[in-house]
Amino acid sequence: MKRIILAAAMIAGAAGMLGQTAPAPMQETVSVSGTGKVTLTPDRYTFTLGVQTIAPTVDQAVNENNARVANVLAALKKAGATDAQIRTSNFSIYPQQDYSQQNQLPRILGYQVNNSITVTRDKIGDAGKLLQAAISAGVNQSSGLQFQVSDPVRGRDQGMKMAFDDAKSKATVLAQAAGRSVGRALTISETGAEPPRPYPMAQMVRAGKAEVSEVPVEGGTQEVTYNVSVVFELR
Repeated sequence: MKRIILAAAMIAGAAGMLGQTAPAPMQETVSVSGTGKVTLTPDRYTFTLGVQTIAPTVDQAVNENNARVANVLAALKKAGATDAQIRTSNFSIYPQQDYSQQNQLPRILGYQVNNSITVTRDKIGDAGKLLQAAISAGVNQSSGLQFQVSDPVRGRDQGMKMAFDDAKSKATVLAQAAGRSVGRALTISETGAEPPRPYPMAQMVRAGKAEVSEVPVEGGTQEVTYNVSVVFELR
């Protein structure tokens, strides 16, 4: 009886093993990255200008600075900038100190006041005119001029397609080298776009009262890079 039960169990086990689905073979793939570059013309610019004043007392330094900044704001608006395009980006007061006396506390010689104004505008052609107006009105410092593309989506579709085509081209070369062909894309992931680098304008300091000519400004073009990673099946 035991032999009959054991034989029946062995037969049932064998039947169960025959009924199981064999594991699917591992899919062979090739993983590549692709890059697409799009050249765009900037349609926005931004620059930061500053007024620095130094006087023996805080009140004198602040009052002089306020008057000069008011002139700069009026000049910018007269040149075409609106209230929404102008903002105060920094205001600071620093004591001017003399550390020459050893073993003594520093002596305050005066006070330095800085007021910075940032202008953002969508009309590239008048950047030079606004800079000229601001400098003529009393600006004596500048931290930079940058050209930008206002719409972050502009050029994206073209750049992403170029990045995918680049990835597929690489996968095709690799597959052919292995005697295979490229199948469908299994996974696609964006690895981030590289924004264009701003064009900096060197810091300037205004000296003297000579008439300031219009600042020559060229927006040029900017290149945005898109990157994708793709896994293709191998056939």
